[in-house]
Amino acid sequence: MTWVAPEITRRSEPFVAGEREMLQGWLDWHRDTLLWKCQGLTGDQLVKTTVEPATLSLLGLVRHMADVERSWSHRAAGIAFEGIFYTDDNRDGDLHDGRPETAEADFATFKAECDKADAVLADLTLDATFISSRGNQISVRWVYNHMIEEYARHNGHADLIRERLDGVTGD
Repeated sequence: MTWVAPEITRRSEPFVAGEREMLQGWLDWHRDTLLWKCQGLTGDQLVKTTVEPATLSLLGLVRHMADVERSWSHRAAGIAFEGIFYTDDNRDGDLHDGRPETAEADFATFKAECDKADAVLADLTLDATFISSRGNQISVRWVYNHMIEEYARHNGHADLIRERLDGVTGD
């Protein structure tokens, strides 16, 4: 049987909430949106690139965001970071090395990394800081905002890819 990306019910973003709940709510909404753009597609469809000359695929975006989740949460908590899908020798492995037969496992990895990132960040205050690899002092608040921005940008890519695949559009 061919694996198909599962149906997703997006969690609603909060309309009134404290700062942390608002940030987490929007992050969750954007995570769900990426998966929502993939629902109902097979591994073969998920690896297809459709917006030339770009080489992005929906599976590539899911894999990339798994690495991004791990990267920022680990850095914020001072945990040694190692890429899941990319390495120093293959910096675009997350985006370009997805295969139809690994789609189900890659989706599971994405969900696991989101859960781990939530657990790590929940133990830190929004004002906690760390030094980035570029030497900038960064707060956990910045990490949340950056993650929301990163998802928003890539969800725009996902919109275009999905529409080119099968005409499905959405908000």
